[in-house]
Amino acid sequence: QMCQKFTVCSNSVEMLLHNTLNLPKVTEEDGDFLTFLSFQDKCLRKISSGLYTFQTYLKYVQETFISENQNVESLSHRTEHLARTIRQMVINPEEVIIPDAATQESLHTQLKSTKAWTEKIIIHLILRDFTSFMEKTVRAVRYLKHTRSFSV
Repeated sequence: QMCQKFTVCSNSVEMLLHNTLNLPKVTEEDGDFLTFLSFQDKCLRKISSGLYTFQTYLKYVQETFISENQNVESLSHRTEHLARTIRQMVINPEEVIIPDAATQESLHTQLKSTKAWTEKIIIHLILRDFTSFMEKTVRAVRYLKHTRSFSV
């Protein structure tokens, strides 16, 4: 939708130049999904922390992408619920990193200070990386459903 509506496409040179966002990612270091069993707790901590971090980015998208405000608000609430649920599955939930208010405000201020012409690029990058993060989260949760006895 972003590509068609605003001509902001992932192969754009502008996109690459402006991708200075430090968005959460699940990497091989967090446990590859073939040997996931030995990395379950570490991976769950990373996923929960990432979901909490994405909250600030989603707030920015919600405030900036006005035409999709309700959809992004719903997505944000569901993401927060998922972050809490996964945090409860971690052996030591207090090890999940949740950005404090000052960190969130600083990031939000940084995002809001971008020039208007880069807003669409930033929104696209946030949504693209969030989608990738959620794809890996879904794979991890599906794997856990088959190896652990819990319900999500």
